[in-house]
Amino acid sequence: MLRAYHSWWSPHLQRSMELLVFGHAGARVIVFPTRSGRFFDYENWGLVEALRSSIEQGYLQLYCVDSIDAESLYAYWRAPHERILRHMEYERYILDEVVPFSRQINANPFLIAHGCSLGAYHAANIALRHPHLFHKVVALSGRYDLTTPVGSYPGLFDNYYCEKVYFHTPCHFISQIGDQHLLDALRRMEITLVIGEADVFLDNNRHFSALLWAKGIWHGLHYWDGEAHRPAYWRRMIGLYL
Repeated sequence: MLRAYHSWWSPHLQRSMELLVFGHAGARVIVFPTRSGRFFDYENWGLVEALRSSIEQGYLQLYCVDSIDAESLYAYWRAPHERILRHMEYERYILDEVVPFSRQINANPFLIAHGCSLGAYHAANIALRHPHLFHKVVALSGRYDLTTPVGSYPGLFDNYYCEKVYFHTPCHFISQIGDQHLLDALRRMEITLVIGEADVFLDNNRHFSALLWAKGIWHGLHYWDGEAHRPAYWRRMIGLYL
């Protein structure tokens, strides 16, 4: 299996960013790490190995990116409006740096957004906001509204709300989409959500699914026994859904 490490100075983030690429061909998969996770976690948890066959046969090529959650969504030392602005800079890094970089390496036009836990939020948020770029999203154990507390997980903006937060909250912006061209693009996308039946984010996934159906956006919502919110489960899930 081809494995390559890359690093460059990001003009959007004004810091060095690292990533790992696995594979030589196939659909390009942007893999977002879990909350404040690192670009090497996906490999360390055995998830790359679980996809070895698909990667070696040239069906998938993974781009495991780093996170800056500790500087953005989970930077409690920053004011809420600064957190969302830093998150938006991260999105520009992905769209204007990582995606073009992947296109230079691999001309395959099919682009997938994928992640687990908070990585699932990143994957769904960016894909649903930019359906002209992404063709598929696979989101495992995710949470799609970061504004309100869920169980022991707090809301991430301290009750602060603005247009920027709205447009980066899938459970909020999906229900208000009226542009027919955007809806058509979303309806062409392959969307897969997976959640454990004992996961604290179960109700959020059901609510998000209902919002998608209300807009005629076909997708799969798959339930797993138990919480299913750890690598041992994700290793099994990706073989089925990615």
